[in-house]
Amino acid sequence: MALGAIPASQAAPPVPERFYASRFERQPSAAELTDLGRRLFHEPALSASGRQSCASCHDPAHAYGPPNALAVQLGGPDGRRPGLRAAPSLMYKQTTPPFSAHFFDSDGDDSVDQGPTGGFNWDGRADSAHEQAAGPLMSPFEMANTDRRTLLRRLQRSPSAAAMRASFGPGLFGSDEQAWRALLLALEVFQQSPPDFAPYRSKFDDVLRGKATLTPAEARGLALFNDANKGNCASCHPSGVKRGAFPLFTDMGHIALGVPRNPAVPANRNPRYRDLGLCGPLRQDLARESDYCGLFKTPTLRNVATRQVFFHNGVMTTLEDAVRFYAERDTRPAEFYPRDRRGQVRRTDDLPARYQANLNTEPPFGGQPGDPPVLNAQEVADIVAFLRTLTDAPAPTSPPARAP
Repeated sequence: MALGAIPASQAAPPVPERFYASRFERQPSAAELTDLGRRLFHEPALSASGRQSCASCHDPAHAYGPPNALAVQLGGPDGRRPGLRAAPSLMYKQTTPPFSAHFFDSDGDDSVDQGPTGGFNWDGRADSAHEQAAGPLMSPFEMANTDRRTLLRRLQRSPSAAAMRASFGPGLFGSDEQAWRALLLALEVFQQSPPDFAPYRSKFDDVLRGKATLTPAEARGLALFNDANKGNCASCHPSGVKRGAFPLFTDMGHIALGVPRNPAVPANRNPRYRDLGLCGPLRQDLARESDYCGLFKTPTLRNVATRQVFFHNGVMTTLEDAVRFYAERDTRPAEFYPRDRRGQVRRTDDLPARYQANLNTEPPFGGQPGDPPVLNAQEVADIVAFLRTLTDAPAPTSPPARAP
């Protein structure tokens, strides 16, 4: 063995091929990728049905969330197959960390384990934006492509093919691997575009800039939102400015709320079906981690007032009821959960008894049936008033050019 040589058994493993490595005939600029990604986001040829685009479930007019009041959106090869979970908003996800079962927050006490945190989707199963972009394309419940080649041939015949060749080079579709990378890269870059996905154009942002003032109801709502003994919303949806960055209104953690089973989700017609979040059914790597069963990712509350369904299964249909659930889950369970044949309320009916120790019991949860809720009706209304200040204003339109 030559002097200084390292035995193969001790050598560093080869560096894996990087997703972002430039292997295209032409490398488009970020602006080009954003424009191309926007076009592809609206391209129905990406679906097996040829009728569904990303925007079908993530409508720009609804904060890139669902445009309707369906608990779950429809997809599949014929566009009629119901999904398993409510479609989330795609906004304000640029700083999402990869999923970690043990997260230590560098902005706070970094010695405290924050528990499961990060990742994309309700269960954090995609670690990056390009992984997330691939998921819906191949999901049997969404765009329902069965293999990349068929998808790419359909894309090659679509009106978007010319734009892809112009961006990446005329020979792009000569390699399925290159075309697939180009597709995901364009979708990813578009979904990182601040003007589209993180504009910070809400009234609350203007308040932080000193350009607007909260109404009395909105100000009361913010105080309740932050009060650890009342709404305590900020414990999972932080509202403060950190290191000059405006708040995202999510800590990106995963939590078990025990929301009611939603009969409007067709999968729930099977009494044996359970959506356990981190424990499955859509991710399987944590299926044996019983401490994680029933946990779902905390979404941002930005633009929450644009939604018509709330929580991972879309079980609540008004923002008022969603807020009220936190205050009354334990004190007025009959308001939310069904009764069994004996007339007993089946509390947290969508979470098996063996996992109910995972339920969050911090305020405003807690208390016993019959106790007064932590929040009264006026306080719920005030919190809702504040949440409405988190809705982004439409993008400003450019004034018409003056004639010379």
